[in-house]
Amino acid sequence: MSTERAFLIHPLYILITLVLGAITALFIGFSFAYVYSRVQNGQAPVEIPLLFYFNTILLLASSYALVQTKRAYETDQTGRYKLLLWVTLGLSIAFLVAQILAWQQLLAMNIQLTSSNMSSYLYVISAMHFIHVIGGIPFLMYFIRDARKRLVEPASVLVYLSDPDKKRRLTVLSIYWHFLDGLWIYLILFFLINRMI
Repeated sequence: MSTERAFLIHPLYILITLVLGAITALFIGFSFAYVYSRVQNGQAPVEIPLLFYFNTILLLASSYALVQTKRAYETDQTGRYKLLLWVTLGLSIAFLVAQILAWQQLLAMNIQLTSSNMSSYLYVISAMHFIHVIGGIPFLMYFIRDARKRLVEPASVLVYLSDPDKKRRLTVLSIYWHFLDGLWIYLILFFLINRMI
């Protein structure tokens, strides 16, 4: 790649690539540690509660809402854009609340953090994902606040919608959100497969 071509990559895309790479490495490490611990100690895998599956639907819905948000931004539908930002935030908060309820469901099943290595991993892995979802919420709130402040009159609407930096930041947020979706689906499948073998 030539030097001129290399500088065409925006720093935000480099940053999100590094962040997602670090998160991927973290969860791959947890996955290997879980399997190793299970094989080494001969422990049975933990059954995940039903709310974990429901949470998958909430995350997919929030991701879909963000896709529609980006589409509304690109087609100058300001009212729909602002509404869908709120919908995405609402679904994300619903996921967080449901995840807390899922941990309570685990406790009701007598699966505690200290019950076994397998239960410890389940809590830690799901908590790490929980923290990463929380990490994305301030950025969503920034978009909501900025849209509310700037999408009020035709001149400011035109500036807002034609801002390439705004579009880039929305793209980066979408990449992060879809990645968290994919990561959650991977974790559900990972625990399911471990339960079956």
